[in-house]
Amino acid sequence: MAENNREITADSQVARIFEWRRGFNAIHLIDVGVHLGLFRALAEKPGLTGRELAERLGLHAPYVEVWCKTAYGLEILDADDAGSYKLAPYFDLILASPTHPRYLGGYVRLGTEVAAEDFRRCREAFRTGTVKPFQGRGDHFNQAIAESTQGLQVVTAKKILPGLAGLADKLAGGGAILEIGCGTGNFLLQAAKAFPNARCAGVDIDDDSLAQARQKVQKAGLGERIAIHKEKVDDATGAFDACVMIEVLHEIAPGVRPAVVSAAARTLRAGGWMVIVDETYPSTLEEMRRPEFRFPLQTGFEELLWGNVIPTREEQEKLLRDAGLKGPINRELIGEGFTVLPVQR
Repeated sequence: MAENNREITADSQVARIFEWRRGFNAIHLIDVGVHLGLFRALAEKPGLTGRELAERLGLHAPYVEVWCKTAYGLEILDADDAGSYKLAPYFDLILASPTHPRYLGGYVRLGTEVAAEDFRRCREAFRTGTVKPFQGRGDHFNQAIAESTQGLQVVTAKKILPGLAGLADKLAGGGAILEIGCGTGNFLLQAAKAFPNARCAGVDIDDDSLAQARQKVQKAGLGERIAIHKEKVDDATGAFDACVMIEVLHEIAPGVRPAVVSAAARTLRAGGWMVIVDETYPSTLEEMRRPEFRFPLQTGFEELLWGNVIPTREEQEKLLRDAGLKGPINRELIGEGFTVLPVQR
């Protein structure tokens, strides 16, 4: 038998299992490197041997040497003939630069800490249907989520919003941005910096996240331009030029999504933009094996215990139309499988 012109044998299926297992170990290795500062140290001073790297960080040299050799085998590190290591191209940005849009240390952490804990609950949850929702998991969880979505927040503030027709001019003239599901406030800070004349507001339902967001806003000295609210913005009808939802739509229970999206749409002024950055679940079996759906399919399983259900294209577009948004629904795929949906009121 063949699938996609690939001959399937028992050995080839066994090889896939071993490859997936290697991937599990690679994520564990990356997690160790992020937490212990191994990537950061090599970014700051390339050309260290394993022993020198261990001494620099006060770690156990034999363990660090094995870590380096394994990372070299995985092509995460490069090395010279003397056994001195440096990060392979672009891994300084991806694994050693937390403020860079391409940084994925937070996403790895989400897998090794949050997903790993949830997977341990899976067997019982499959029997009972129990969920442990996003809300109320505490600061550690909220910080992991914030780090994992930071790149999307930066891209939305610095690239997506400025590219929407007429929006940059409105914000430059003192316009306003609303974020639904603002979490710990990272996007609001990025937006306030990208549009220094704009006002920003964020709403969320998680008290721990809101507390962190308020602290960040005050620390940044932006309390006069950024407002943080619990659950809703009072008197917000027609008050905003853009309403943004970043990795939030699929976290809203399907039964209340229409009401939330409609309420968000009502906050927009005429000509304002609704901008949803989220994942799109495959609608058919054929789509489930297409590369662009690998990430949302994975997220759908990973967040099963959170109670999250990722909407399909048809469901997304029905929500927008039922909310009264009649402009063209532009659809763009970015990153490993994130959908950008901007639509104008």
